[in-house]
Amino acid sequence: MKIKRSKGETVFSIVNCIFLTCIMVVCLYPIWHVLMASVSDNVEMMRYQGILIWPKGFDLSAYGVVKQNPAILRGYLNTLFVLTVGSTLNIIMTSIAAYILSRRDFILSKPLMIMIVITMYFGGGLVPFYFTVKDAGLDGSLWAIIIPRVINTFYLIILRTAFMSLPDSLEEAARVDGASHIGILFKIVIPLSMPTIAVLILYYGVGHWNSWFDAMIFLRTERERYPLQLVLREILLQNTMADSTVINSDNRPDIGETVKYALIIVSTVPILCIYPFLQKYFVKGVLVGSVKE
Repeated sequence: MKIKRSKGETVFSIVNCIFLTCIMVVCLYPIWHVLMASVSDNVEMMRYQGILIWPKGFDLSAYGVVKQNPAILRGYLNTLFVLTVGSTLNIIMTSIAAYILSRRDFILSKPLMIMIVITMYFGGGLVPFYFTVKDAGLDGSLWAIIIPRVINTFYLIILRTAFMSLPDSLEEAARVDGASHIGILFKIVIPLSMPTIAVLILYYGVGHWNSWFDAMIFLRTERERYPLQLVLREILLQNTMADSTVINSDNRPDIGETVKYALIIVSTVPILCIYPFLQKYFVKGVLVGSVKE
């Protein structure tokens, strides 16, 4: 039986649709603008100003320039290394720490949590952080990007709360069967907390993919170890790119302007492709990790 909606509900739904549509357009248009600009002709783009709906003279030469530049490929490989190794270490170390702090029989759980939470609000500053990493022998290495950020305090709290929400009877049954803490963590706790862990994998992964500040500090002269975002930053801000000037038989000017847009697309699309596969875990994972029943 169809329920008749009042005029107020109908107006509310229409206003909601219009409002959400406007938000969607505001969010999607910058991506669309960059995509259209990346496949446009460089000369036309330099002359054009205003909203860009369709490409101005279809041209894929900018992507050819990006493909030919060795710094882009090295940046991709470095970023993939940081992404895979870093995210793996993040999840392992965060899971171990969250499991230890979620044990109700662990006497130091509350004092340690207080100390950990304090680090969310107070830090030593950039200079002490730099000298700490340097004294550890990590300066100039990709490990300087990974190890100091191996555990995020906020993500640790989320995962700890998720572990604490699991029934105690599961751990008790596992102990009766002779399971150790390692067995309980990797065979029971982690599999049952996969929605939360999947969300944290995405959070950590996006953080590693977009990271450039630590690399700028610790990889000052090791250009062959630059991650993709640092290469992109250098190109966009300094407007310097090896082999970015492409001149054909018609003495065509360089396509540096469209190369910038192509670089943005190349560095953004891979991480965007991950979202659809983990989107279903967002609401469930974050809620499970933040609400104690």
